[in-house]
Amino acid sequence: MTRLATEHPVYFFEEPIDCKEGGDFLEYHPTRFDGVTVIRPRIAETLSEDERDERLQMLITRFCNASAIRNPIVWFYTPMMLPWVNGVSPMAVVYDCMDELSQFRFAPPRLIERERELLERADLVFTGGHSLYEAKRHLHDDIHPFPSGVDAEHFAQARLSERQAQETPVFGYYGVLDERIDLDLIAEVARLRPSYRFEMVGPVAKIDPASLPQAANISYPGAVSYRDLPRCLARWDVALMPFALNDATRFISPTKTPEYLSGGRPVVSTRIRDVERHYGDLEGVWIADSAADFATACDEALELASRTEWLGPVDRLIAQGSWDRIVSEMTEHLARVTERPTVQSQPSFPTPYRSRPPAFDYQIIGAGFAGAVLAERLARGSGKKVIICDKREHIGGNAYDMHDAAGVLIHRYGPHIFHTNSADIFDYLSRFTEWRPYEHRVLASVGDKLLPMPINRQTLNALYGLRLAGEEEAAAFLAKIAEPVDVIRTSRDVVISQVGQDLYRKFFEGYTRKQWGLDPSELDKSVTSRVPTRTSTDDRYFLDRYQAMPLKGYTHMFGNMLDHPDITIELGVSYDDLSSEKLAAHTIYTGPIDQFFDFRYGALPYRSLEFRHETIDRMQFQPVAVVNYPSEDIPHTRITEYKHLTGQSHAKTSISYEYPCSEGDPYYPIPRPANQALYKKYEALAATRHDVSFIGRLGTYRYYNMDQVVGQALATYRKLEAVKEMAVA
Repeated sequence: MTRLATEHPVYFFEEPIDCKEGGDFLEYHPTRFDGVTVIRPRIAETLSEDERDERLQMLITRFCNASAIRNPIVWFYTPMMLPWVNGVSPMAVVYDCMDELSQFRFAPPRLIERERELLERADLVFTGGHSLYEAKRHLHDDIHPFPSGVDAEHFAQARLSERQAQETPVFGYYGVLDERIDLDLIAEVARLRPSYRFEMVGPVAKIDPASLPQAANISYPGAVSYRDLPRCLARWDVALMPFALNDATRFISPTKTPEYLSGGRPVVSTRIRDVERHYGDLEGVWIADSAADFATACDEALELASRTEWLGPVDRLIAQGSWDRIVSEMTEHLARVTERPTVQSQPSFPTPYRSRPPAFDYQIIGAGFAGAVLAERLARGSGKKVIICDKREHIGGNAYDMHDAAGVLIHRYGPHIFHTNSADIFDYLSRFTEWRPYEHRVLASVGDKLLPMPINRQTLNALYGLRLAGEEEAAAFLAKIAEPVDVIRTSRDVVISQVGQDLYRKFFEGYTRKQWGLDPSELDKSVTSRVPTRTSTDDRYFLDRYQAMPLKGYTHMFGNMLDHPDITIELGVSYDDLSSEKLAAHTIYTGPIDQFFDFRYGALPYRSLEFRHETIDRMQFQPVAVVNYPSEDIPHTRITEYKHLTGQSHAKTSISYEYPCSEGDPYYPIPRPANQALYKKYEALAATRHDVSFIGRLGTYRYYNMDQVVGQALATYRKLEAVKEMAVA
């Protein structure tokens, strides 16, 4: 409100005050914020509800006319104020739904009806938390969650205050004492911990003050001002949120959580969903289910209160929920809905100008495995209208295959070999393709030899001129050359501990340096853990239960998957091309997560690939589909001959040389701790966008095989369906 006041005056209408005598006038209360005026209506207490609404509408209409206010932005924090502005022609209507007010004790009977009407009229809806958003997202096409922010600097005063030494630990709560507080829990915890003092600060509302639990170690200081809340925190060792679990608390996202944490106090809470969701992983937050658990959590929090190392992660999380960020994002939404021309002929508030509803239920960015699977499931499985776009001119993502100029079917972006142990994933894809059985084999060019890869008994015998006859002999040989590593941290550690220095240098060191642009000692152990060492003679690259290739190619399979009347495909179109259009209420994004957030924290590191495709005038170029070239003296990492993969009969053959590089389309997230730490920042941003689902290699910054991406997409579909069902329920 104060940010908007820098450009436009802001008038905040409070709940009216009933007057025993007189009434029907407005009190003006200037605030310390320039441009913000608080207005308190005063009306006669003898009026009926309808008469009150009519009188308030008259007062506000007169006020707008006298102040020459034309087409204001009307911002509601309760639907009960809806009739007050029936004489106003707003530029935009915002419903700021902070709580599920209909579940509060003594809620007005007309509240649900008026909220339904307000949702019909609103251009923009904000909710005071993600649980509330999930419950209402199906009711409006432009709704956004905004958990309460925090003035961290204000509450951080509690950390700076001189704290007087006190023998009795103090556990505190501030806020309204009403039906949302679990009085029985307070009484029982106070009984279980008689050496602790419990301070319950705040006014009593809607409950009988006599019902408050009474004990020698419980006190009720009464209400305090917002200005003095840090002083309360400064007195406490631990902050409490003893909420009852009932209809009134089902969707709350308590503002006091970030306030308590900004004040440097550990927090013990009952299992409020949004508290657990956003803060439950912090070291300084405990979630308790019973009085005994709550008391134990108080003990643990008290022990933590004397330390400070837990505050670093707290402060980083709190910084993401600043009021400045919230105001900035809300202002962007306001700017979007107010850019349309004002309808001057609009007679009054009941028939406001509304933008057209979204044309689709979902927009999906990226037509690879993740996007295509979700498009198919949402359209065919749930009857949703979906638009799927890709910046490339084709479907299939990196799995796209095509016939080259010679008529040979190739994979434009390098070899894609399907394998999985999941019957569900294989059966799902089998709806859209027949399969060609195929078991992948890879050879490595080492010196003048082509040797099976992964390393197995055949590899050892051919390389060293050995005659290892069985698995026990092979295992004994590997144990002899292996070099123990105390702690396996890096890719180098993995290989050295399994096969020793010589095999490491011949097969892994150079290949990894070329592939990743880093030495194996700089990469996470997961990189080389993907390539096992075997003592058998099984030279298959994969050992999965299902190994096959789409009989007519991947592109044909994707075409079948996306062949549905409720799926619209747009190619050569990027997310930026669509982001200004409100095509759908929910976005599924499979592109780079750092790019989605405009590289707010910097670019996530990826490796890219370049391909040199050649057609050769002979039927076969090499004995297997892929030959690796580990030597750093050879610039490419591998050569792929595609006819081995596709089974195509052709007089010619086509191959591709593969060159890893640091620039270009992102292919592989680079697995290093620093990169994961950077991704976690973007993951935290993604958690605030419940209108967007991030999936796939690039959306979640993970190295996935194709079947894993399909599995992730199917799991995301189930999650979206579960959220919808919960919202309907």
